[in-house]
Amino acid sequence: MNHVTSETFDENARAALADSQLRGALRNVTSLFGQRRLAAARSLDNWEDLRNQARAIKDDVLLHLDSYLEQFVANAESRGAQFHWAQDAAEANAIICELASKRGARTIVKSKSMTTEETHLNTALEAADIQVVETDLGEYIIQLAEETPSHIIAPAIHKTKYQIAALFTQELGMPPTDDIAKLTSTARFTLRDRFAAADIGISGVNFGIAETGTILIVENEGNIRLTTSLPRVHIAVMGIEKIIPRFADADIFLKLLPRSGTGQRLTTYQSFITGTKTSHESEGPEELHVVLLDNGRSRMLAHPVTRQSLACIRCGACLNVCPVYQQIGGHAYGSVYPGPIGAVITPQLIGLEKTQQLPYASSLCGACREVCPVKIDIPRLLLHLRSEITENGSHVKRSASERAAFKLWRITMTKPWLYKLSARLGRIFQGVLIRKGKIGKVKGIARVATPLRAWTSNRDLRPIERQSFREVWRASLRKN
Repeated sequence: MNHVTSETFDENARAALADSQLRGALRNVTSLFGQRRLAAARSLDNWEDLRNQARAIKDDVLLHLDSYLEQFVANAESRGAQFHWAQDAAEANAIICELASKRGARTIVKSKSMTTEETHLNTALEAADIQVVETDLGEYIIQLAEETPSHIIAPAIHKTKYQIAALFTQELGMPPTDDIAKLTSTARFTLRDRFAAADIGISGVNFGIAETGTILIVENEGNIRLTTSLPRVHIAVMGIEKIIPRFADADIFLKLLPRSGTGQRLTTYQSFITGTKTSHESEGPEELHVVLLDNGRSRMLAHPVTRQSLACIRCGACLNVCPVYQQIGGHAYGSVYPGPIGAVITPQLIGLEKTQQLPYASSLCGACREVCPVKIDIPRLLLHLRSEITENGSHVKRSASERAAFKLWRITMTKPWLYKLSARLGRIFQGVLIRKGKIGKVKGIARVATPLRAWTSNRDLRPIERQSFREVWRASLRKN
């Protein structure tokens, strides 16, 4: 499987920008999701109230996470669930592989779970000679293509139906067709036997309800229902932050999550799983194992600024409005969590040394903050991470010319007379750079101002006005 990494984000982004087909697919789907989200939000009169309530609930949970986790575990264990605590990804994978090995499992079906993508569980299971099959259609497509997800809720968002048709013809042997109904039915028919033969089902968890010990999973395809009920053993992998206090709180999040993610008023299926089956006739697994994963979340929890990152409910709304993500897609981030929230979460999970480019993958326009259903201040988090990178010199490599330029800028901005002089000189000498009323692409700029050339290679820069604001203000006062 060919993976790009967060360390090469700049190169990844340039490659993505050169892919016109990718950019077209991203533009179509993110625009559609954005329009649906707006219409769905307007269908509720108390949308902002719900957002405020959800944020208050998550803030309360994160401040008292230890007690809510204890309550959740106690209530779930009383109904037959078994818990396993994993400090990091390696430990979580080892726990699951051991559970599978002890039960002689050879085949596993897995419903969509970003947390298991985070831990690279599939790779660990395959290394243990255990076959694992993704059952979410999007995840199944990228598994066949040997790729990683490019979106939190639509993992195959970067692929066109023609690419999927070619993939199914190659991997599944179906006759060539681009008919969506036929492609979907082929995947459904192929996966049906996998469900029936699976020894274990593995899922993620959207919310863990402390009051009842219930895990709540939402979906649209029905694959989670089959994954969690047909196999004898169900393993749920859950980040420790996924707790909500009360059963009634689910109502709030079930209104926010689908509307923010896909623009639906409600997902097709909501599975509330409380412990194991109580009789041979009842639905559910004979064994339920819940793996609670930390993997850096405690570090995020400890800081008052980064703590709010853990309020994320993985709706993907911030990706759909982000001008950076819309142009380069998810693979460029080199992480299972792309887009604005990925630029915040990934550095905290795996460290700034390997991800120092991600916090800068944003225009700080604030659109992500405006659409976030739990009001995470992503721009503030990005600035916080940038300051950490800057303060730790080991992560920043600046050229001598860059250091000199920032030093000159600092001196200029702290001395009013020098600032005025530089503005006047700028008005005089900018004439050699202005083309058709704008500072655009001018040959030879690279020799005197490389940053200016980089800026104007893809956008125009307005020239300095003939008069400063203060000069216009003084003239107005004299006139009046």
